Amino acid sequence: MDGTNRSLICPGQRVRIVQKQDQRTGKLTEGIVKALLTKAPYHSRGIKVRLEDGLVGRVKEILTS
Repeated sequence: MDGTNRSLICPGQRVRIVQKQDQRTGKLTEGIVKALLTKAPYHSRGIKVRLEDGLVGRVKEILTS
């Protein structure tokens, strides 16, 4: 699943994000959502989140266990 809809993402979920400095390369970083930073219900480039390790980026994939 992609990360464009805020309603599909919640704290504690495992996701892959792209950080600001990795947008050109598309390098994805995996982690667990700590907080949602985007207030809008939808964002075309992905909902911005903070991971438990402090990294911030836009959700590109929602992982299912």
